Amino acid sequence: MTQREQRRLNPDEEIIKELCVSNGVSYEEVSQEGSKIVDLEMFFSGFPRMVGLSLFPRLSRLTIVGQTISVIQGLEYCPLLKALWVVECRLNEISGLQNCLQLQKLYLYDNNIQHITNLEMLVNLHVLWLNKNQISEIQGLSSLVNLEELHLADNAIETLGHSLDPNTSLQNLNLSGNKISSFKELTHLTRLSQLRELSLTDPQSSPNPVCLLYNYYTHVLYHMPHLQRLDTYDVSMKHLKDAAESTVLKKMMYYTMRGRCAQRQFDELKAKLRQHKKDQIQLPEERIWVLTHMLRNLKCELSNIQGDGKKSGEPEDSDVCSDREQKLQCKLDAVRDRLQIWEQRLKKVEACYQCDLALASDRKEMMAHLLLLELETVGNIRFEEGNTNDPWFTSCYDLLLSRFCAWDYKTHHINGIKINRIIRIHNQALRLRFQDKLHSLNMESSATSQNYKRHTEYLFYVPDPEHSCESDEILHIAETGFKTADEYKGFGRERAVPLSNSVSVCDRLRMTFLQKTSDCNPADLLPFRHGQLIISKVFLGRNAAVKEEVPIDCKYYPRANSVYLSTNSKQHTALTAPAIMSLCICVCASDCDCRQRQKLWYVFDHELVLPEYLVDFEYITQDTPELSSSSDSSSVTHFSTAVASSESRAELDLDEEAFNMEPILKPHPKMLNLEEQSILTVARANVLSQITVLNLHGNSLNKLSEISRLTALQRLTLSFNDLTRLGDISHMPNLEYLDVSFNRISTLEGLRGFSRLKELDLRWNQLTHVRDDMNVLRKHTPALLRLDTRHNPWHRHECVRMVILGRLKTLTHLDDILVMEEEAAAAAQMAARSRINQASLVAHSWTDNERPRSLSLLSSVHLLTQMSPSPWKHPHELEPGWTAKITALNLDGQQLTRLSNLDQLVNLRWASFDNNELSHIEGLEHWPLLEELSLNCNNISRLEVSCTLQRLTRLSINSNHLQCLDGDVLDRLPNLHFLSVEDNIISSLHGLQRSRLLFELYIGNNDISTIREIYHLKTLSSLIILDLYGNLLVNKLENYRIYMVFHLPSLRALDGVAVEVCESEAAKDVFEGRLTADMVAEKLGHTNYRELSELNLQSSSIRTVDLAPADLFGNLRSINLEHNNLTSFGGLIFLPNIKVLFLNYNHIESILPRQKVQSHMSNKQILHHKVTSSGYGQQNSRLSREGESHDNQEPLMPSLEVLHLGHNGISSLLTLQLSRLTNLRALFLQGNDISHVDRLEGLLRLRELVLDRNRIKSLNENSFRGQEVLVDLRLAENRIRELNHLQPLTGLRRLFLDMNKIQDVSELEKLEVLPSLIELSVVGNPVSRRSLHRQAVVLHLSRLQVLDDITITLEERTRAELLSNEAQGSSSGAADMTLPGLVPLMTRPVPLRRTSLNPGIHTLITDQQQDTHDVGRYKKQRGGVSLLRGLQNDVSIRQIRGASSHYPTVLQPAGHRVFSISPNSDLDSRCTFHIKKHLFCSTKDNHTGFE
Repeated sequence: MTQREQRRLNPDEEIIKELCVSNGVSYEEVSQEGSKIVDLEMFFSGFPRMVGLSLFPRLSRLTIVGQTISVIQGLEYCPLLKALWVVECRLNEISGLQNCLQLQKLYLYDNNIQHITNLEMLVNLHVLWLNKNQISEIQGLSSLVNLEELHLADNAIETLGHSLDPNTSLQNLNLSGNKISSFKELTHLTRLSQLRELSLTDPQSSPNPVCLLYNYYTHVLYHMPHLQRLDTYDVSMKHLKDAAESTVLKKMMYYTMRGRCAQRQFDELKAKLRQHKKDQIQLPEERIWVLTHMLRNLKCELSNIQGDGKKSGEPEDSDVCSDREQKLQCKLDAVRDRLQIWEQRLKKVEACYQCDLALASDRKEMMAHLLLLELETVGNIRFEEGNTNDPWFTSCYDLLLSRFCAWDYKTHHINGIKINRIIRIHNQALRLRFQDKLHSLNMESSATSQNYKRHTEYLFYVPDPEHSCESDEILHIAETGFKTADEYKGFGRERAVPLSNSVSVCDRLRMTFLQKTSDCNPADLLPFRHGQLIISKVFLGRNAAVKEEVPIDCKYYPRANSVYLSTNSKQHTALTAPAIMSLCICVCASDCDCRQRQKLWYVFDHELVLPEYLVDFEYITQDTPELSSSSDSSSVTHFSTAVASSESRAELDLDEEAFNMEPILKPHPKMLNLEEQSILTVARANVLSQITVLNLHGNSLNKLSEISRLTALQRLTLSFNDLTRLGDISHMPNLEYLDVSFNRISTLEGLRGFSRLKELDLRWNQLTHVRDDMNVLRKHTPALLRLDTRHNPWHRHECVRMVILGRLKTLTHLDDILVMEEEAAAAAQMAARSRINQASLVAHSWTDNERPRSLSLLSSVHLLTQMSPSPWKHPHELEPGWTAKITALNLDGQQLTRLSNLDQLVNLRWASFDNNELSHIEGLEHWPLLEELSLNCNNISRLEVSCTLQRLTRLSINSNHLQCLDGDVLDRLPNLHFLSVEDNIISSLHGLQRSRLLFELYIGNNDISTIREIYHLKTLSSLIILDLYGNLLVNKLENYRIYMVFHLPSLRALDGVAVEVCESEAAKDVFEGRLTADMVAEKLGHTNYRELSELNLQSSSIRTVDLAPADLFGNLRSINLEHNNLTSFGGLIFLPNIKVLFLNYNHIESILPRQKVQSHMSNKQILHHKVTSSGYGQQNSRLSREGESHDNQEPLMPSLEVLHLGHNGISSLLTLQLSRLTNLRALFLQGNDISHVDRLEGLLRLRELVLDRNRIKSLNENSFRGQEVLVDLRLAENRIRELNHLQPLTGLRRLFLDMNKIQDVSELEKLEVLPSLIELSVVGNPVSRRSLHRQAVVLHLSRLQVLDDITITLEERTRAELLSNEAQGSSSGAADMTLPGLVPLMTRPVPLRRTSLNPGIHTLITDQQQDTHDVGRYKKQRGGVSLLRGLQNDVSIRQIRGASSHYPTVLQPAGHRVFSISPNSDLDSRCTFHIKKHLFCSTKDNHTGFE
């Protein structure tokens, strides 16, 4: 036998020899003695099958790389194997490892494995590598509890689910290169608490689609904070985890806010529906009252006739009674029929209300799901609700209308479609998948790439409720896209995604199904009226028409991406039933050519269909029923007014016909008081003790004082009276029947002593508190069998029946419905739950120590309720102290009346007691670790916390009866971050300033009405979310939103809407520097505006004034607004009694703001224009128009007497409009840029005018027109050269012209036209140098008393006259001569004693040669000497003037004058000069004339 033949006979031997050679082992030794080898390796070739391993029983490590092995075998001989590599081979499955129980490491990467199987026995496995295979689903790993490292990179895994939950020891997981696209799948990894390294993308593999989504790292780090490495990056740093935590918390806060907005919109719609229902049932209820009253009157009359006939016995009387009885019976039947018709109408209204409410609830739930989906995907899926301002909304709207054909709905009388809402779907993962698929198709075919847009179409899809396994398929499509073709085939449809370009075609299946099954609204004959469809962007690619008798399946159309079927096609043979039904549109459609264009499309690849829009629509019918429902957010259900009114009139006419039937009953007199005689008369009895039946129906009784004396009474009827309480009906032991329907009873309190009462009628009353009233009946009516409580305004109407049955266990009929045993048992069980006991704690508690890491809008306790299983496996075997382990407690909806038996829950952290009957908050002192507390929908009227809860961060008390927020209580909650008190009756925000760490505040739907309440929130620097929606303040306050944004700058969301940057800027533009009553209250700390007489708000950055209403500031006399940013007086002109106004150092341009042309107004000015008294648009244009004459202008501020407008940059008095201040006495305009003095003619009472430090060069003839009473005039530091046009100033006494440019003495001589001038100052002018002007001025101004701050003495005046005469004499040649008896005259000034706060300023003037008017010294004392007041009526002005940088003047007693040096902005002190009054000659001309 040749060697080749030997090899053929024993091929395994050659493989074994190759194995031995590769590992340096002698084949002969191994085959004879056995091997002690523990490690074998075989690389790349020579080992096609796993043979010969029986020769290595001690093998612990086996490495096989790059072989052609397709199956694992022979390892049953290697029980000690701990590590196995079979990589880069051709394995198709995992097998042959059942005996390797000690295996710890298994590497099977780079093979062809499709399923993870046969690993159940490897419980000691620590490492498993299965990357680079064809695995699409993780399975078969549940028993590997010790697995620490798992590599599944480069497979086809799309979902994780709960497949890795048992692998709690997993520390390293590599899933790179797979197809995971949803964040939801990653959240399943949060249950792996030991996971430290996670890879979803790495350098050797492509990333999962989820890695390309926004906020990927944020999402992973938040859900898995224990990770040390993510995608090969070190993420162990604390700041990374904190950043992720902060980002997610902000998003959760934002979506919580949006979820509350959706809930609020639903509540508003619910209230509107309720109001609409109330409006619609008003007429039926009125008719039911009237008809029931008539019916009972007829019954009474009929019973009386029957009783009289039996007593009479006469044949004639019997015939008459019989005839009347028949007519009564006929009328009674007619009235009963009418009553049934109105009751049916009432039921229809209620049914329609319930349908509308259900529809609104469904929409709210969908919106909540959409918001949750946005949150869970961290914004990678967004839903944008459109409006008419969005271009895409208009395009989508037009597309729908163009694809709707009314002919298709002719059999249903539908003539239109109404689009209620369009939501745009932004799904980043689906869009990336769609684009990748298109890219791959374009790579395959250049023709497809060139005609991409031509092959793209927008098609419609409506879920088929009959052939769908999901009730929320719309949401599923929005999240994960359309199902695969195989999934649609599994539902009994074609093996493709079914779409259509027609609304009617795509909606046919839903319409047909609802017609067969829906019975929601008996008043609406169109059960499919409301619907939803998805508009998808579809790439049709290569498409073809459906072939006859060929199923719709991609294998029959191998080259097509999609196929289509025209609706007029006859090729139905091979179609499924749903497809055929979709084609059967309308046999009457032949009159419309739309059918020629209608098609059914079938797309084989679901990745080529991208859902983009979700449309909420409703069909409009020709004969819309009067109870048509439309519960969208912008409209409420309403009757067709014309139809409803006409039908009502017809029904009322029928009622009248019934009422007018014979016989017509005579109205019986009504009893207002119940007396013994009247009772005997009604009962036809002689004594009260004989009465067993009493009918007091239809009276006006409101008290029953004598009724308790009827001890034998068995039946009592009190319907249609005015009873409000039943306290008078008590202790009637024989009473079995009581009818108190159709009254106004609001409580059953006082009802007692009815031991035999079996039937009680309480219909049509005002009962509200079912629990309290049923407790009364349970105690005092132990034998009650029948009870009717319909048509009462019960609180929480949905649970009334169960509450009644739980308390009245003897009832057999409730509301005329038989009580079933199952119902009674359920009610009893519900009543038992109203007490907290061990059973309720076991059923509703959890012991988790950490809040689940989940992006959810639920609170912690509700999230645990949803996600965590009950920790009590054996409730009957509880260990001692088990209550101390409870951390979460959810007792919602248990009908609790108090919190008891909870003192052992010392570790409670999260608790919820929503929807109960709690009236007090108690027991919190036993829960020191409490973090979250929810008490929504209870009866709590006061916030009570008796102990400090350091850890409480979230508190929710919505829908209670809170009236205020106690600051002392909030002090005990120092770490409160979240507070929700919506739907209460809170009227003040006082106390909230204590919660300085508050982030979120929800206080909507309360009674907050005043702006001042907002100031309680200004200390909350951390507040970022505020909801005040539904309070009176929101609608009452103009520009409410930007007002809130301005005063609470930390806000990021207000009333459910994010605060935009432009809103913050607008708020600053409008409200920054706006002086309002609230700002005054904030500055002063009180709101006693009427007691305010002075207001000082210097340097407060005020731009506008709006002190409204002005009547509040009626006692305000002085306002100081210096150093602000005012440009006009604004709202100051409306203050009625202002006398002194300080506006120095502002930017005043005019009294009223300049009127701007509306079309040229900027955005900032438009905002100002909307605000009252902001400076734009408030005042009448007649008041603010420039250039008008004084005669046509209305006077302003009639009380203003002193006005300071210094240093405002005023350049023109023309625009200032000062003439309108007709009562002005003193005007200060120093330090401006005025060049011309004019427009003062209206200031007829002006006595003091200050124009120092301006740019005045000259005076014109109109400068002082009408200023006859002007006393003081200051023109210092200007540029005046000439003193002309001063003639009108006939009353001027003091004139200050310091620091001007007057050069010639002749200019001073012009002052002779001022007959009253007594004081003049020209210091600092060229003419005043060396006092050469003094003699001329003294000589020409004979009444002048003070010149340049120096008193003119008699000697000086005489000397001037003599010198003048001497000058005249010398000019004629006469010599100097001295008159006998006179010393030579010299100018000897009176010494002035200058007292100053600055001792360096005062100086004594004694030397004749010293220059008294030195310019340098004047600059140090710049400001001049104040004016002496000559009139007593000026005293009031001086007394109310301030003492700051102004020109104060004070009248002193006779004999003294006080001159106050007014400091400039650069002076720090004030100098006062006291001048003794000089004794003058008795000559009348030399008198001072001081007053």
